[in-house]
Amino acid sequence: MRYWLFKSEPNKFPWEDLVAKGDAGEEWDGIRNYQARNNMREMKVGDRGFFYHSNIGKEVVGICEVSAESAPDSTTDDPRWDCVHLKAIRPFKTPVTLAAVKAEPRLAEMSLVTSMRLSVQPVTQEEWTLVCAMGDTDAN
Repeated sequence: MRYWLFKSEPNKFPWEDLVAKGDAGEEWDGIRNYQARNNMREMKVGDRGFFYHSNIGKEVVGICEVSAESAPDSTTDDPRWDCVHLKAIRPFKTPVTLAAVKAEPRLAEMSLVTSMRLSVQPVTQEEWTLVCAMGDTDAN
């Protein structure tokens, strides 16, 4: 299993909207960055991800799971763009803010710190475990 981070603006698609989709999940569409698209092309069903509220809040608020692998993005006719489907697994007991991530020296190389604008990012096993612990949330 691999780990990822998915950014969403909470005023457009908050964590609660993904939760409301249930097991059907949601197409993670609209990504128009090659690196983010390539990250999604590497994902497998069952991979886990942090759901991160960007711009407003700037915090990890939940854990989601890839429920369908990369396929053409239904919001465009352009064949260059793919997306995965995600479903909510559980909320964080305590959201983990960007400030808290930046303050933790062991997370200095995390993509959230080094590639802040990238909307779909890889997360290492060590980063996953540490952020889950910071949020008092089960990492499994």
